[in-house]
Amino acid sequence: MHFDIITIFPAFFAGPLDYGIVRRARESGLVEMSVHDLRDFTHDRHRTVDDRPFGGGEGMVLKPEPLFEAVESILGAGATPVPGMKPGATQTEASGPAAPDAKAAVILLSASGKLFRQSVAQRLAALDRIVLLCGRYEGVDERVAEHLATDEISIGDFVLSGGELAAALVVDAVTRLLPGALGNEASAIEESFSARGESATADRTTPGGPGRATLRPEAEPAPAIEPLLLDYPHYTRPPEYRGWPVPEILLSGNHEEIRRWRRQMALEKTRRNRPDLLAGMNFPEIQQS
Repeated sequence: MHFDIITIFPAFFAGPLDYGIVRRARESGLVEMSVHDLRDFTHDRHRTVDDRPFGGGEGMVLKPEPLFEAVESILGAGATPVPGMKPGATQTEASGPAAPDAKAAVILLSASGKLFRQSVAQRLAALDRIVLLCGRYEGVDERVAEHLATDEISIGDFVLSGGELAAALVVDAVTRLLPGALGNEASAIEESFSARGESATADRTTPGGPGRATLRPEAEPAPAIEPLLLDYPHYTRPPEYRGWPVPEILLSGNHEEIRRWRRQMALEKTRRNRPDLLAGMNFPEIQQS
């Protein structure tokens, strides 16, 4: 297994990857690790990796160009796995042109991603190469999630300063599942969140999603609940990249329409990636697909 980590803080990984099972797996040659500085894939003298989002808003957004160039430099031009392709998929099973290496994944660590579970770690452990994209600032240009990453993953319903800690977590969770990483191979099967443990955990989950379990006297009406939504898509310059344009609404200057569009997109992304957060709620404005 080869892990590639793309980050603006490469020195961060000098610590987390030098201990325990991950260190032993590296020393034995079971896994290889390469950490890449995203700024090495910029072309201006300031080594700029971020820009302001179209449509306004606080914070900065990571630009698409350095991330695309970094992944293509690592995997080879044209060798980027197809977003949405399942590990081991054939050309006819993929949603686009076949990737030369179907045993690779490009993972965007994002608070708006699908929840990282043991079943996901098990799927990733069957691959040969994993590229981890560490987000920063307010987010990452949505074209990275749509056209570069094969997976968009969140490690929980909370916000971190960046994807570095999440990437280290994924590396650890996947590495311990590789044959030979643990002294006792049965340990990985019996651990929490194995197929059996995960389903048992799901059985105990309160209907309605996290944070919605409250016991009230029948006479007391429950207040209206505003759902926990994933973040809306972000876009920054250039306004068109490789034929993928920024949605026109974000260039309109109509802040009310932008607000509505962002809520609509947040609802749709939540329905797609974390439907559990919307359990028991009805939103007619969500486009049916």
